[in-house]
Amino acid sequence: MDIYLVGGAVRDELLGYPFHERDWLVVGATPETLLKQGYEQVGKDFPVFLHPETKEEYALARRERKTAVGYHGFQCEFGPEVSLEDDLLRRDLTINAIAKSAAGDIIDPYNGRKDIERRLLRHVSPAFKEDPLRIFRVARFTARYAHLGFTIADETRALMREMSTPQELQALSPERILVEINKALSERTPSAFFNALLDCQALPTLYPQWASSLDRDLLDALDTSANASLQGPEVRFALSCSKLDTTACTQLCKQLHASKAASQLAQLGASLLPLSTALGSQPSAECVLAILEKLDYLRRPQILMEFCQLADLRGENGDYLNLLTQAAERLAKINAQDFIAKGITGAALGNALRNARLDQLQQLINEA
Repeated sequence: MDIYLVGGAVRDELLGYPFHERDWLVVGATPETLLKQGYEQVGKDFPVFLHPETKEEYALARRERKTAVGYHGFQCEFGPEVSLEDDLLRRDLTINAIAKSAAGDIIDPYNGRKDIERRLLRHVSPAFKEDPLRIFRVARFTARYAHLGFTIADETRALMREMSTPQELQALSPERILVEINKALSERTPSAFFNALLDCQALPTLYPQWASSLDRDLLDALDTSANASLQGPEVRFALSCSKLDTTACTQLCKQLHASKAASQLAQLGASLLPLSTALGSQPSAECVLAILEKLDYLRRPQILMEFCQLADLRGENGDYLNLLTQAAERLAKINAQDFIAKGITGAALGNALRNARLDQLQQLINEA
């Protein structure tokens, strides 16, 4: 039984790039061998085990055979006879098909180190074509390494275009696609992810309205957000959707099975950004209050902060965003109990609170 470090940890070590997880490959063993040594089996489709002490993942070497369309259409073969080279051959990119032995030797049967030097993302074998999720993975790697000069090899780019058919892409689960999108949005150059998917027609095939809305300014704003490292993934996702209309944005969030937080912010951006843009340099108290109420500013101030981040990235008027923040702080001080103490209740209380808020907003606008 031999154990190798494989995949991203080897790749990033050779690149001198930071990494946080390590994956291990076991060659020449059976599940029973590892179970007897105290490993815990966690894989269902193929044997993956957790180390009894480190809890890192150890997978048995395997081959894969395509049996149906989509990500799940594979049959796995594993056993002591499967070699290291067999397992590396099934991987997506040459830079991910490098192993490191316990003695520190690099095993690189498919010239991954040479492609690292050339800064190329190249598929290992024609079997790349069998898994449409790899389109999104390669696009995500461009987002991760574009700042280091990595590009997609011409032959891999051609394969990605050939693979971007409705039949294959629609067989992918939204959850798996969303995982790649969220990872890409957390990388250094998210625009490279979207540009790769636009180039191979995967994004226009699956999400045509989203694809057509991603102009140069929006892609540049995504990169600005990533480099600032201030905004969370929900803000970046909402930013990527921010030039969709409300209907298209809602549909996209449903298609992707986006999280509740990401969907809410994206839909608020789609509905409120056009309104805030229209206000320009002459905001009205009524419109400012309407925006604040839709943002649920009293109960969820975090939403207001994220909306302001989103609007700032979209290039909205900075004075207007400051006004929103100041208005929320001032209106939060208006206390219903003060009116109740004066005997104002029921519908009259609601009217009194609204008028007080509008008066405060108008005063704030005049001061600005």
